[in-house]
Amino acid sequence: MADRIHCVKKTLRLTQYEAYNLSEKAKKAGMCEAAYLRLLISQRPNDYGEVRIIIRDLINEVNAIGNNINQITRNHNSGLYSEDDRELLKAYMKKLNFLVKDTIGVINQLNYL
Repeated sequence: MADRIHCVKKTLRLTQYEAYNLSEKAKKAGMCEAAYLRLLISQRPNDYGEVRIIIRDLINEVNAIGNNINQITRNHNSGLYSEDDRELLKAYMKKLNFLVKDTIGVINQLNYL
């Protein structure tokens, strides 16, 4: 039965190396070559499972750190703010910066940006 969504057929010439490279990358992504090529053409980050997982983990970390920052802010507003809270706040902000930079580095290593 013909594919009703993908109804245009294109012929493509590749070198042996390009064909091998395409085959290996498609296998690594768990896709057939045609689906892999369509993915590369669309360039939608949501299509990359690894990126979604990395971003989800980053969001969870940011939410956890945000909760801690909210507690520090609540202590500050109630007059219970201490120098230790200030140091914790700095540490959380450094951790956030590190997590964002690390996530960008991982995504760049995956060659998705």
